[in-house]
Amino acid sequence: MLRIYLDNNATTPVLTEVLEAMRPYFGERFGNASSIHHHGQETRAAVERARDAVARLLGCRVAEVVFTSGGTEGDNLAIVGLTIAGDHVVTSSIEHHAVLLTCKHLEENGCEVTYVPVDGRGLVDPDDVRRALRSNTKLISIMMANNETGVLQPVEEIGKIAAEADVYFHTDAVQAAGKVPIDVKRIACDALSISGHKMHAPQGVGALYVRRGTHLQPLFFGGRHERSRRAGTENVPGIVGLGKAAELAMQGFEHSDDKKMSTLRDRLQRGILAQAEEAGVNGEGAQRVPNTSNIYFDHIEGEAMVISLDLKGLAVSTGAACSSGAIEPSHVLVAMGLRADRARASIRFSLGKQSTEEEVDIALALVPETVARLRELSPVYKRQAVSH
Repeated sequence: MLRIYLDNNATTPVLTEVLEAMRPYFGERFGNASSIHHHGQETRAAVERARDAVARLLGCRVAEVVFTSGGTEGDNLAIVGLTIAGDHVVTSSIEHHAVLLTCKHLEENGCEVTYVPVDGRGLVDPDDVRRALRSNTKLISIMMANNETGVLQPVEEIGKIAAEADVYFHTDAVQAAGKVPIDVKRIACDALSISGHKMHAPQGVGALYVRRGTHLQPLFFGGRHERSRRAGTENVPGIVGLGKAAELAMQGFEHSDDKKMSTLRDRLQRGILAQAEEAGVNGEGAQRVPNTSNIYFDHIEGEAMVISLDLKGLAVSTGAACSSGAIEPSHVLVAMGLRADRARASIRFSLGKQSTEEEVDIALALVPETVARLRELSPVYKRQAVSH
């Protein structure tokens, strides 16, 4: 069976070029990057080359890049590392659980948190962020791109608000990195987190941008790795892979790969909506990352559709991979005002660098027929069809 993977917001396949860059660091180049002998200095040089590539991807100084284990650690390090008991934090209702649950942890330990809403497109209003500020506000944390809808948030406007109020601004850019250009100076953020496996690097590696001069309390204690901001022996193969993926992402922007992916995504989206009635795009009208489309199909259960499509060789999802198996509807879609049944009937399609025109053609054949078959099995849909 031909298998087609359209769940790249959950994780991406490691590109061949990335794997080849990593391969020597599993074998002959095995040194600890903290060692001063040849083996250690060889891997140290590789880590620093990767750091330079990530810095260029983000538009920051090399010394401002902290390597982490991924987006969750980066979010935790930024939020916990920039606050203390008594501080006030502003975030949004549609953040990834790596942010939301960290904020809940802060609330349990003496901090106050305000969760600003979003509109029907899934957009945060910067004025809501401004109105949420208090005298003890220490941090604003608003994601750059939503993992379920792909909607891009007005982070540059929010960055200006944070700068005017003299509070820290962190943005979770896990779903934006490698898909849209990032410039931390334009965003005016103090911290920004990315994850390797969302941009065709391996799982288990990421990076946190920390603006020079920002005092960050570490989460881990041990050695003086990463300028004492993140203790622990570096994951050299993973870091090398992240660096290579960053290089490939920058090359992709130079060759307009993001625009090509957007065209492919739009063809998939238009084709589905042309063939499936009572369907629509969640986040329509808002700017999105070029690879993501979240579509609701009334009168079906999203989980049933994911399983049905998987049996036919097409991998999609109902939303965040970290929440798969959850009975409750997506907190993101509910925050956007969707009814619970429509939120449960929403499917996320997310393309990757490996996605092709042929794969989209197959998806356009499979998705509408699957929707039709599932609706035929739906007693609610049958009753409505008879009444009409």
